[in-house]
Amino acid sequence: MTELSALDAQLADLLATMPDPTATTYVNDLEDGLANQFGARHAIVVSSGTAALHTALVVAGIGPGDEVLVPALSVIMSIAPIIHAGACPVFVDCNPDGTDFDYTDLTAKTSLATKAVLPVHLWGRTGDPARLGRWADEHQLLVIEDACQAQGSHTDGRFAGTHGAIGCFSMKDGKLLWCGEGGYLLTDDDAYAAAARSYRSHGLPPPPDGFPPRVAHNYRLAEPLALIAGHNLTRFDDFLNRRQRQAARLGKLLADTPGLHLPAAPSGQRWNGYSFLATVTLPQTRAFCEHLANLGVPNSVGSFRLVPADRRHELAAWAGPGCRNATAVIDRTLAVILTDRDDEHRLNGYAQIIDREARAWRPHN
Repeated sequence: MTELSALDAQLADLLATMPDPTATTYVNDLEDGLANQFGARHAIVVSSGTAALHTALVVAGIGPGDEVLVPALSVIMSIAPIIHAGACPVFVDCNPDGTDFDYTDLTAKTSLATKAVLPVHLWGRTGDPARLGRWADEHQLLVIEDACQAQGSHTDGRFAGTHGAIGCFSMKDGKLLWCGEGGYLLTDDDAYAAAARSYRSHGLPPPPDGFPPRVAHNYRLAEPLALIAGHNLTRFDDFLNRRQRQAARLGKLLADTPGLHLPAAPSGQRWNGYSFLATVTLPQTRAFCEHLANLGVPNSVGSFRLVPADRRHELAAWAGPGCRNATAVIDRTLAVILTDRDDEHRLNGYAQIIDREARAWRPHN
């Protein structure tokens, strides 16, 4: 029996038992597998990456009147849970190459109201978790990691999402580990884990001592989705290796393309290849990325019009002085979106389009 037909059979068996509102077999199995895969004491499965971030903030006691330091180099999905928790996002600039916080800006924006720092591992890049941990300890702040795009990235042998107090992940279609929609938290803290399990299910079972009872959410993951995620988890190493090979192949094909610079991961880090990344030195880079998207090369700027979070209109109420490095990094970054279905033929096609258009690029005035 093939892997796919085995999954089909399991899904058919599961669906035959539904409805069963008490069923948690596949959720429990998935949590055990995730904790084992990534070396965490606890994994708590929820309905989305957004739910994971919101749950993490709430169980960490972050709410109205609190501030959370977050990169401007991030997406709105990383910011919305802070606002939903009632806290205030404080946007922090990145270093010039976009691989980590600007620590001068990070320190300057820390106040008595700051309760946590939430690094966002955009495109699978993790920054320097050890440095951030030391800085957070000095300022008595929690680190809650948004590792939704960084499954499998690691620094000095530790996976993204396991350096802070809580790590948050997405299993939306397109992530390395996917089930259509879903998410999970990783933590070594027993109390946070118990509180998160309570919060995802309307406060049942009740949270542990020291956590106030509260009106919670339905952030549970459906059993069929947990079954799909668990099936994919058994192949996670293959998914990770494939994504890294895809990014490396594009890098090899585009190594001599004029106007592109291919960044390398710093020593001790291995990125998961979530997206192929290149720094573009051509004029009017955003227009170039949009041009590529129109030709069938999906990318963050061209396809999704990515801008720094502090420049989004719906977040204007929380925006402060512009984060110039974040703007510059996004405006010059070609981040090609990769999926499991991108075979060599498709990758070769992407490379041919990018190389051809880079050599011929003549932007309109």
